[in-house]
Amino acid sequence: MFTLDRTTSLEQVIKKSRFIAVAGPLATEQAAKDFVAAHSDPDASHNCWAWRVGQTYRFSDDGEPSGTAGKPILQAIDRLELDHVAMVVTRWFGGVLLGSGGLVRAYGGTAAACLRAAKRVEIVPVQEATIFAPFSDLALVKARLSGASGVQIRNESFTEAGVTITADLPEAAASHIVRMITDITSGRVSISIKP
Repeated sequence: MFTLDRTTSLEQVIKKSRFIAVAGPLATEQAAKDFVAAHSDPDASHNCWAWRVGQTYRFSDDGEPSGTAGKPILQAIDRLELDHVAMVVTRWFGGVLLGSGGLVRAYGGTAAACLRAAKRVEIVPVQEATIFAPFSDLALVKARLSGASGVQIRNESFTEAGVTITADLPEAAASHIVRMITDITSGRVSISIKP
């Protein structure tokens, strides 16, 4: 699965109707609702949208015939294996009726073109780890964590005895990283992973 690197937009004119697609990454369902509200133009003829956050998704035709706008936008998101993404395709009617098939092609095509133009980044499942290291092992632990691919150190808190590090470990490599840190410190470091 992938998500978008940043918010991106694309404009097309199809049979005198102007279409603007805006797509962006998000973390939660509420963020998706906020994205739709922020990128909808009240002066436009239609603000059709779709979003996906994990297994949860929503879409809206916003007054267009049922199934001709929101669903093609969602299909464009799904075809590119995107997750945690919202998209709004705004239409200003140009006076030429497109018909149901034309609307599906216009909304779906504009959405797909926008998403293909955006930079995608792979979503890597992570596990949160809490690592306590005495000061004598801190430099070695941080060097190994920094050298491991996909590790993100989120927080460090210092005590008199050492440092507690909160880090996100790539799920696929988490047990290997834990074993490596335990081995290089001869077990002096304690590590717990949230399931």
